[in-house]
Amino acid sequence: MTDFFLSDWQGTPLWFWAAFLAIVIVLTAFDLGVLHKEDKEIGIAESLKLSVFYIGVALLFGFWVWVERGPEAGMQYYTGFFIEKALSIDNVFVISLIFTYFSIPPKYQYRALLWGIMAVIVLRGLMIAGGAAILAEAYWVLYLFAAFLIVTGIKMFFAGDEPMDVGNNPAVKWISRHMRVTPDLHGQRFLVEVEDAKTGKMVRAATPLLLALVVINLADLVFAVDSVPAIFAITTDTFIVYTSNIFAILGLRALYFALAAMVHRFHYLKYALAAVLVFIGSKIFVSDFLLDGGKMPPWLSLGVTIGLIGAGVGYSLWKTRGQEEADWPATQ
Repeated sequence: MTDFFLSDWQGTPLWFWAAFLAIVIVLTAFDLGVLHKEDKEIGIAESLKLSVFYIGVALLFGFWVWVERGPEAGMQYYTGFFIEKALSIDNVFVISLIFTYFSIPPKYQYRALLWGIMAVIVLRGLMIAGGAAILAEAYWVLYLFAAFLIVTGIKMFFAGDEPMDVGNNPAVKWISRHMRVTPDLHGQRFLVEVEDAKTGKMVRAATPLLLALVVINLADLVFAVDSVPAIFAITTDTFIVYTSNIFAILGLRALYFALAAMVHRFHYLKYALAAVLVFIGSKIFVSDFLLDGGKMPPWLSLGVTIGLIGAGVGYSLWKTRGQEEADWPATQ
């Protein structure tokens, strides 16, 4: 058994993976079974406290990676974590729009986010595993990732603030056509039994909470198209890519309620994120072609990433001070 856990998977000992999964399971069970055993509305103060806790756990995990795997792996983990965390902040508005469209009250939103994140853990794992397998066979694909990040960053910088049209989402239309959907919520339930108006028989129907959950997960897949290549541009170590990604997402549900109340204050963050994506994408070409294959120091990548994100957050908070939410368009 000892030899099994010491064996490698994706270049990392299995006991590293087991430790990570154990932390995720314990955090989720504690969150759902103890902190939020009953559905309730999460206030901003509680949201911030939980966020500090989750960020603290993520930073401690990064310190453990630093000690066990070395400073370079540790800095790569922290860089990936901060990039994903910042991208998650920019996506809070979309999640808020989805909940608003389906009229999901705050007391049910936390549980929906939790189940959504459980799905994300699996979906991100599949995407990252697929990306790692492709890069192992064809390293040149990393140049496509890098070019995509540069183009995405440039488009983000010049993009407008058009709101997401949830009602025209293909998934919502498909479910509405192929499955009965109740007009009202049924507590925290995703599926319920209702009486068919024609036959009088009991049939299964989806609730608006299920529709919201599906759209949130599909939106995350779109978000992952940016974030996953960004972290692969930092490192191709699957363990670092996956753990930094998941730890950033795990704390999102706690941070959501605080950010949703003040997301208008982060209007200028998207320009900082655009600069981060361009920087990370450019780093690949600089390292491989201008530095003759030499790596850009991990501390430089981490420093530039934190500096740009910090500048974006700071400038946004300063520029929007004293303004009401209606005075500022939300970021996309």
